[in-house]
Amino acid sequence: MNPPTPSRERPDAPKLVYPFDQVPEPGTSFEVAPGVVWMRMPLPMVLDHINIWGIRDDDHDGWALVDTGMRTDETLAAWHQIFATAGGGKHLSRVFVTHMHPDHVGMAGWLTRKFDIRLWMTRLDYLHCRVLLADTGREAPADALHFYRRAGWSDAALETYRARFGNFGKRIHAMPDSYRRIVDGEQLRIGAHDWRVVVGTGHSPEHACLHCPELKLLISGDQVLPRISSNVSVHPTEPDANPMADWLASLDKLKAQIPDDVLVLPAHNEPFRGLHGQAGRGAAAHAGTAAGFTGRAAPHRRRVHRAVRPRHRRQRQLHAEPGHRREPGLPELPAAARRGLVRHRRRRRRLVPAHGRVVTPPPAGASAGPLPMIAR
Repeated sequence: MNPPTPSRERPDAPKLVYPFDQVPEPGTSFEVAPGVVWMRMPLPMVLDHINIWGIRDDDHDGWALVDTGMRTDETLAAWHQIFATAGGGKHLSRVFVTHMHPDHVGMAGWLTRKFDIRLWMTRLDYLHCRVLLADTGREAPADALHFYRRAGWSDAALETYRARFGNFGKRIHAMPDSYRRIVDGEQLRIGAHDWRVVVGTGHSPEHACLHCPELKLLISGDQVLPRISSNVSVHPTEPDANPMADWLASLDKLKAQIPDDVLVLPAHNEPFRGLHGQAGRGAAAHAGTAAGFTGRAAPHRRRVHRAVRPRHRRQRQLHAEPGHRREPGLPELPAAARRGLVRHRRRRRRLVPAHGRVVTPPPAGASAGPLPMIAR
């Protein structure tokens, strides 16, 4: 007899405050706090924008930039428009990148070379980006095909993956050959204010947020978003990873270290107030889905793609490029992350199966069985 499905009540939506009734058009900017401006760059997806933040950096006679946009002709045109109409004659002084995804780092190489400035970034995300860029032009590796096949992808989906493998580098300008590393807890003087680096994990290897206590601002990147959830996925390069636990711990860290009265400047959607409530809701939503996986577990193995609820269809489309079929299996990667959370939690307790024999789970470093399977 199967166990009852755990309750998965939808967490109450926090009361978020959006202080601005307008958003900047691509190629324009406006001030959200003294010396801090908001820009937007277009993205070729249903999620059609990324927010870029400029911080007046008077000590370096310019503007510090946080994130850069994806490498596209439209983004390039927007940057040229900004340079022609904004900045008060000042140039860029340095480029900060929150993490290594193409919409954030895509134009960093072009901008740093154009202004002869440095890239500031965490070590793991810089190096991980360089590794993924090296995949450009390679054939899809056998390990990755095996990973997705075990997750339930069809032959047609695997063939599409083969054809599109290595596209990561097509949306990123060549990275600088050197960078300035930023680390968790570091105090950065940018213009007239100190900004503290707060590193989170789960969404990327070493995601950097920037907190300015004096201005009561948090540049959150993709770690906390107001209207959509951060993508948290298991990838074939580390199939036994537990990124969901990392991401949930990072949300707890933000709530512990950052006051709730900050204005959050996210990478997508609009600036908002209500950090603690939104972080708590995101954690509860993912934890509830993981609990649902446990409740739907059947005596036989079930593949990840069969356990993904229809509600993920909209999330899949957020990442689909116009004119292209979406990358097959996209929701299975977050699903595998939630499955990994359940699996790692089970390792921390003794299990008593139906036949009554007590089984001790394997040590933390040992495999607990095929990752993509929901139940064994």
